[in-house]
Amino acid sequence: MLNGMTATRKTEKHGAELELLRQIRGRVRRSAGIALGIGDDCALLRVRPDEEIAVTTDLSIDGRHFRVGWHPPESVGYRALARGLSDLAAMGARPVAAFVSLGLPKELVKTARAGGSWVSRFYDGLLALADAHKTPLAGGDLAESPLALADIVLVGAVPRGRALLRSGAKPGDAVYVTGVLGGAAAGLAKLAGLAETSTGKKQVRIPDRWRVLLEPHLYPQPRLKQGELLRRYKIAAAAIDLSDGLSTDLAHICEQSGVGAEVDAAAIPLGAGATLEQALHGGEDYELLFTAHPGRRVPPRIAGVAATRIGRITKARRGKPAITLLTAEGPRPLVRRGWEHFG
Repeated sequence: MLNGMTATRKTEKHGAELELLRQIRGRVRRSAGIALGIGDDCALLRVRPDEEIAVTTDLSIDGRHFRVGWHPPESVGYRALARGLSDLAAMGARPVAAFVSLGLPKELVKTARAGGSWVSRFYDGLLALADAHKTPLAGGDLAESPLALADIVLVGAVPRGRALLRSGAKPGDAVYVTGVLGGAAAGLAKLAGLAETSTGKKQVRIPDRWRVLLEPHLYPQPRLKQGELLRRYKIAAAAIDLSDGLSTDLAHICEQSGVGAEVDAAAIPLGAGATLEQALHGGEDYELLFTAHPGRRVPPRIAGVAATRIGRITKARRGKPAITLLTAEGPRPLVRRGWEHFG
């Protein structure tokens, strides 16, 4: 662990590993929420007496969630943390601490002494996002692995009994999304196209003209401030982050709330270069999907980010599709085709 500095075994700490651990520890900032951070067997966290702890975990694996040859190391670290921060945002929680465990092949850490290694750049991206959202790195683990993987644990805090849940939607609620959808899927498609023309190269080179289009995929923005305001002002009745795709994540709300939904295809805000299919099923936008009870005013922008009404919650009907997509050609079932492991 980065707390107890255990990697494979506490009694076997080789030079490269110790140097890497020193580098990581030297880059971590102190935080009032961390009573004891990296350097002992456990971290000690401080939260307020009237708060509940929110904990989320996310696993990122080379070949599944990212590709070492496609994604800049900074993006891999950034995205690994963004996934967990987005989960906290969906509950209206504030981040308290992050724990990062890495499994790495030797070649990704062998230049750690000189700096500029893959793992060093991984932490560049992760710590930049952590600093932006005041999320201290409080510990983790290191181990040699045949492929790169990052396991993130995020600890957050939310006022007692006030967390946003997936189970609060009621028939008649309006359905909203923050930001735009499909940009991450469109960016991934562009990146895959680049990879096809970069055969034999160790790392895909991203042309400057494509950086804006790839930004939603490589560096998504977790909506922590927006989630906090939705919770604080009791705007949202139910909420979830859009990690697996609108069709799948809205289905999660419907299942947990025992309701159905209608979505207006024409109302969905599309990201740059995105198609409707990418917005519906692409995933990894890390925007917030939420419902609001009738009569609840939802501002058009929340902390500077657009909030767009895209549909409504309906009664669940036995034998009928849970979600209906309203299109110019008429209504059709919206089948969940977002990301699902083992699907």
